[in-house]
Amino acid sequence: MKPRQVICVLGAGLDLDLVEKLVAEVGGPGFSLDREFVMTTPDPRMLQSFESCLTNATFTAADRQAVSGHDSVAYILSPPMGDKDVSFLVAARMLALTAALLRAGATAVKCESSGLTHGRDRWLELADLAADAPSLADLTKILYYAWVKRPLSDDDRMYTCGMHLLGEPDVEIEADGLADRERLDDWVELIDGLAVYLLTEVRTPDIRSGEGFRLAPEAPRWILTRRACHRYADDDFFYNPYGHWLLTPG
Repeated sequence: MKPRQVICVLGAGLDLDLVEKLVAEVGGPGFSLDREFVMTTPDPRMLQSFESCLTNATFTAADRQAVSGHDSVAYILSPPMGDKDVSFLVAARMLALTAALLRAGATAVKCESSGLTHGRDRWLELADLAADAPSLADLTKILYYAWVKRPLSDDDRMYTCGMHLLGEPDVEIEADGLADRERLDDWVELIDGLAVYLLTEVRTPDIRSGEGFRLAPEAPRWILTRRACHRYADDDFFYNPYGHWLLTPG
């Protein structure tokens, strides 16, 4: 199944005709409002659902109140994505659409394809930065922070979810000490460093298992291993058909 961007949009008295109009105008061909799953009553699952999507990072009291006070739910679908260029275009359009919906009356948005949300102000900030990005490299980093959820962790691994929305494998680290909260920033820096490298470097398609990766010439060396996606079923929106790169200490 090809990756697909899906966002959940909340509002109070959400104007669905306006939503559909913006989807067509800002999203463009292939974007659609999923009328089958529209709700015009509150969904009691939403507060917990948003809380599980890293709301602590950028959510304010007003954002939490917006989720609690919603009475409308809509889902927006992107077209299925193929190559990396198409994925970037869709990611940029969905970010612009997210901002347009928030400015037109929507009160909260989360990405169903990576399990990530941002507060209203952060969504608008990211969209404005993307619109004014001076280079493709800058736009790439903005789209990464907009759509890729990190850091996630279980046992002795830390990983991302959402790189499939940008046409690349996810990143996973396996090492002793990942539970050390004092070193969390170091692990996140490593994840982000490899992820941005994969998204911006022209030699990305030529990387092979067994190669090394360093954040800097004097930094520790890590070994790269390419693996298939193993956390999600292939019909799950989180599923990454490009697999993931596993980093282990060199």
